[in-house]
Amino acid sequence: MSNQVKNGLTYADSGVDIDAGNALVERIKPAAKRTQRSGSMSGLGGFGALFDLKAAGYNDPILVSATDGVGTKLRIAIDTGHVDTIGIDLVAMCVNDLVCQGAEPLFFLDYFATGKLKLDHATRIINGIAAGCEASHCALIGGETAEMPGMYNADDFDLAGFAVGALERGGDLPAGVMMGDVILGLGSNGVHSNGYSFVRKVVELSGLGWDAPCPWDEAQSLGQALLTPTRLYVTQVLAALRSGGVHALAHITGGGLTENPPRVVPEGLACEIDLSCWILPPVFAWLADVAQMQESELLKTFNCGIGMMLIVAPERANELQTDLVALGETVVRMGQIGKGEGVIYKGHLL
Repeated sequence: MSNQVKNGLTYADSGVDIDAGNALVERIKPAAKRTQRSGSMSGLGGFGALFDLKAAGYNDPILVSATDGVGTKLRIAIDTGHVDTIGIDLVAMCVNDLVCQGAEPLFFLDYFATGKLKLDHATRIINGIAAGCEASHCALIGGETAEMPGMYNADDFDLAGFAVGALERGGDLPAGVMMGDVILGLGSNGVHSNGYSFVRKVVELSGLGWDAPCPWDEAQSLGQALLTPTRLYVTQVLAALRSGGVHALAHITGGGLTENPPRVVPEGLACEIDLSCWILPPVFAWLADVAQMQESELLKTFNCGIGMMLIVAPERANELQTDLVALGETVVRMGQIGKGEGVIYKGHLL
């Protein structure tokens, strides 16, 4: 009989360190505290997390929820060791979806699973989640850290998130989309968090490593460029909603510009989009060139430079565009709503 068995097995002997998990909670409490907002009621560490909708200012609220992950963008973060912003992607994928329903994101919970819990590494990741929540005025009120030896290799991890928002009854979107409405596009800042299985295949075809100079921006490595975090649109879009005239919103995620806009347009109407209205960002031009992608494939795989779409009343379009630019957005007047189905393109990506 081994000395280990003679002395009695511990949970740590199986690869799970409870003390490390407790230490992580203590480390991330300050970051979570920075995300507190009206309605926050409790800190980390309880069996559940509380939130007061009345204190958040709601009279007759409808709750809206969204859940998502980061996808295989995680693989690049793991392979390069650049894990500080991947949590922003996680938050963005959830809260950007919530605002499309007309909801204000209120709180967020994360799930972090790994083969071996490394305190410094995990702290960096969860601090990134907190940064995304803080930028979205969304409280990080709880989560789960799972140490799972045998399920993940030592350096591997996975992330998932869950966000809850609210809106006053009757304020849900889409609502009132009609012929002649104007389509405004908000610029993306890269690939965001969709299409990375394809991206990784293209990088493999290119023969470049993650630490190679980025082909379209030699000031950074290819890995760093592709880890640019998903843009958060929450505060800007909520300001537009409060201003009035927004009939629908579409977060341009998996399925790209071709698949997402039709989700918010009534049957019999189509999004008429002029592709010559904006310049295709260089990351997409590089991906398309290396992979010899057809334009149609590019449009249904990536955001192609437009991360969020607003469908607005024509008489409000100019003012909303001006307001969004003042809030730091790059705004493209992409087209309008017409008769038909799905997305009808004219022109070509430049």
